[in-house]
Amino acid sequence: MQQTLKPTLNAWHLWGLAVGLVISGEYFGWSYGWASAGTLGFLVTSLMVAVMYTTFIFSFTELTTAIPHAGGPFAYASRALGPTGGFIAGFATLVEFVFAPPAIALAIGAYLNVQFPGVDPKLMAVGAYVVFMTLNIVGVKTAVTFELLITLLAIAELLVFMGVVAPAFSFANFAAKGWAGSDTFSMGSISGMFAAIPFAIWFFLAIEGVAMAAEEAKDPKVTIPRAYIGGILTLLVLAIGVMVFAGGVGDWTKLSNINDPLPQAMKAVVGENSGWLHMLVWIGLFGLIASFHGIILGYSRQIFALARAGYLPGWLATVHPKFGTPWIAILAGGVIGILAIFSDEWIKIGGQTLTANIVTMSVLGAIVMYIMSMWSLFVLRKTEPALERPFPAIGYPVLPAIALGLAVVCLLTMVWFNPLVSGLFAGFMAVAYGYFRMTAGRRADLATPGLLRAAQP
Repeated sequence: MQQTLKPTLNAWHLWGLAVGLVISGEYFGWSYGWASAGTLGFLVTSLMVAVMYTTFIFSFTELTTAIPHAGGPFAYASRALGPTGGFIAGFATLVEFVFAPPAIALAIGAYLNVQFPGVDPKLMAVGAYVVFMTLNIVGVKTAVTFELLITLLAIAELLVFMGVVAPAFSFANFAAKGWAGSDTFSMGSISGMFAAIPFAIWFFLAIEGVAMAAEEAKDPKVTIPRAYIGGILTLLVLAIGVMVFAGGVGDWTKLSNINDPLPQAMKAVVGENSGWLHMLVWIGLFGLIASFHGIILGYSRQIFALARAGYLPGWLATVHPKFGTPWIAILAGGVIGILAIFSDEWIKIGGQTLTANIVTMSVLGAIVMYIMSMWSLFVLRKTEPALERPFPAIGYPVLPAIALGLAVVCLLTMVWFNPLVSGLFAGFMAVAYGYFRMTAGRRADLATPGLLRAAQP
């Protein structure tokens, strides 16, 4: 059974993947943070999270270039911390990448519902899964070339949005009741800022997924750092610009609990019959599609890597004989995502919207993975000083320590403000750990390159 992936991706493909994985976060999801923190409070939270992501990416590139493996963080933690560390990092990454797509699919449905009010947004979300799982199965180079094109269109559309609404921007609108619903800063403002952390993370969530394409990258020790650094700088500019302009065009509270804040913000400026609005809805779908499509690639590679190493059933690592893609992993993640789309029919969590809960679940996985990755970086510096590091962490040890410290703060805050979703996350991990323990013997026979420490001189 074939269990290897072919290197076909260049630096532009990987940059498109880095930005495309994340860019839907500029289109929706983040505005839920306004409901908790207000515009000014959320701006502070977003800047803190931006510092975390920038320091994290400048550090994470050391791991991705030293250990180019489809498992990404799972591979780094396995090598640094052993099988249990690998399990925690792999499970967390899997949760992040499996639960992000249903939130994006729901937003795709919401955007299409603006044009087709009579069609159920959830059915359109399922349709998006069917289309883009198929495209991912057909071939990675085809998939990532498509990703690059729609990412460029999505970036252009965000710039158009900012240009169209800029004449109507007013800082007074943006700042009105900007501290958690109040015009003055208070202790409640601080609480709201911490509660909004998951939605600030959504601005940047999944950029680390480029690491999961490492086995399919040409010269990953050069192309991946370029993709990461170019990607995070692109996203920083877009995230702050979109948030500030959207919040300054009118009553921002009307945008704080919906899945399509940009069309609604533009509607307030140009009217609901404007061609600009219809262009934003249609072309804006490219931003959602870019992330949705890219994260399907990411979750499939994570499932593939975990199954190949024995952490999941081996049949999930099957590679399609014609297309060379992990097709069963693509379908398996899609089934979970579609079930999540309809989960509000069976379970209510914490009084939040379905999208907000799915976003929170995905972000919990991401933060645990960030902590495990930075911990692994410090451990590998000590245990494998001779490991080749083509792109050492910038500002080591200060920047990696900042990334680790901020990630820990984010995790503690999220658990405090989201106890039910956090409990569900812990429950999933407990079940997965039971499988991990029961299959220990099988993993002993599946040594995978990149998961074992190099022999010490």
